[in-house]
Amino acid sequence: MVIDMQNAFLRAGAPSETPAARAIVPQINRLARAVRAGGGLVAFTLGTFARSGPDAWPHFFEHMVNPAHAEAILTALSPGSSDHGLWPALELAAGDLQLAKKRYSAFFPGACELPRHLHERDIDTVIIAGTLTNVCCEASARDAMMADYKVVMASDANAARSDAEHLGALVSLAQFFADVRSTDEIITMLTSPRAPA
Repeated sequence: MVIDMQNAFLRAGAPSETPAARAIVPQINRLARAVRAGGGLVAFTLGTFARSGPDAWPHFFEHMVNPAHAEAILTALSPGSSDHGLWPALELAAGDLQLAKKRYSAFFPGACELPRHLHERDIDTVIIAGTLTNVCCEASARDAMMADYKVVMASDANAARSDAEHLGALVSLAQFFADVRSTDEIITMLTSPRAPA
């Protein structure tokens, strides 16, 4: 699963810009190619927020950020906005999913259709890449593990706004929630023949 690699996070000057996220695009593309080649599913989540209605998130937008910044984020991450779309350097293929994500975690109840798609395909393992390591990626990893998925975090295919935030999240996840591996290690695991049981 590729989390929130949208123009709103990668475009220079965008309201949620995370410059390091631009550098991880090649690693994400390599991982996605390896997953597809092995018969796996590639799913892209898109942070998607509403100003009102059942999908609104007033606690975040009214209490966690200042009003001007909240309005910029809401505008950028609304369907139809150019910033809502995936970063154009990402490689998409037929069969990939693009799914709205209405909270930090793709596994938070009602936030995203990803768990339903995984269940329908009997998928029990998720590889997480994307941004921000310490926010949506970490939240998704924690919830996925507690929902009994095996979780692998791609250490060099996740990005945060600082190295300290990125590394802090990976250390915490490695202790209790996920197997933290490099892209090269994950691709080797995906492509190496399994030993007989």
